[in-house]
Amino acid sequence: MSSNNFQITQIEIYQSRIKLKEPFKISLETNEFADSIFLIIQTGAGITGFGECSPDMVIQGENLDTCTMIGKLIAKNLIGRNPLDIKECHRLMDALVYGNTSIKSAFDIALYDIASQYSGLPLYAFLGGKKGKIIATDYTISIDNPVKMANDALKTKEAGFPVIKVKLGENEKKDIERITVIRKSIGYEMPLRLDANQGWDTQTAITILSTLADNNIQFCEEPIPRWNYMDLPMVRYQSSIPIMADESCFDRHDAKRLIDIKACDYFNIKPGKSSGLFDAINIIRMSEKEGMHMQMGGFIESRLGFTAAAHLALISDHIIFYDFDTPLMMESDPVIGGITYGENARINIPDVPGLGAEIDIKYLEKCPGIVIN
Repeated sequence: MSSNNFQITQIEIYQSRIKLKEPFKISLETNEFADSIFLIIQTGAGITGFGECSPDMVIQGENLDTCTMIGKLIAKNLIGRNPLDIKECHRLMDALVYGNTSIKSAFDIALYDIASQYSGLPLYAFLGGKKGKIIATDYTISIDNPVKMANDALKTKEAGFPVIKVKLGENEKKDIERITVIRKSIGYEMPLRLDANQGWDTQTAITILSTLADNNIQFCEEPIPRWNYMDLPMVRYQSSIPIMADESCFDRHDAKRLIDIKACDYFNIKPGKSSGLFDAINIIRMSEKEGMHMQMGGFIESRLGFTAAAHLALISDHIIFYDFDTPLMMESDPVIGGITYGENARINIPDVPGLGAEIDIKYLEKCPGIVIN
């Protein structure tokens, strides 16, 4: 198939709300639904690309309505463009509107789906990656009263997950109690990951992390407000628990600033923060040069969004942590193909050309949507 006259002919944007099995609570908010934008890009060559984003008002400043509005604007400007020129498509999106990383990531994933299908390669191979490492997801325990969190942690352990991620970020006394009760419930052998979602001030973070140092904790994500990233080096220096940057690291410019001031040990890579795979790859290569390890994660995407993240995770041996659990929290699953969850939470990635995941058309027929052509 020639790439000559390879053009985007139609773009479809759908709003999806899938009920969660139970509320997902973090220090910043509580979610009862998984809100997603599903995006379909049609091409004149007959290749169709699927993308997804999960907007979050308190982290990205986006929701379903803003994504639909900005998505319509972007779509009108991409009609007639070459979907294989992903760099140029990103330039056009960024020239059109600042930020809006969530909806841009949906376009990005669909474009990479098209490009990798065109190449005849699975997305991970198109990106230069290879299979050969085990990818197993953690499972996240919502912030709640200590007894419920301990019970949830025990269920997670018994389900065979290799590691538990614990949401914190309220205050020193309650957060320390939460980990203490969880440890009494599950023992000390199973590793924990902490995520404060910016919930502590600098001194509180230092105190809590120092107190919890002997609890077999792999790292703590975003302990203090992202705007206060200049204090992260002090938190890192005084904590024996490694620090992972999440909300303070959206793009390659954020990553460079954090590297320059030695603010963190790890980065949490999310396509929904970096406007998709294109800039996420820049952060990954930058991190590799510094010898930094990374986590591949996401927001509350379905298996489609996490399929893209899983493909991306195969391009670097420095990506060693995986947070792909939110599809397991949903009451329904509209994805055809895509990643599957095996024994002990191991992730299986499709080997067909492209992303290898799409949304059931019968499900989309029930969703509000618009078509741009």
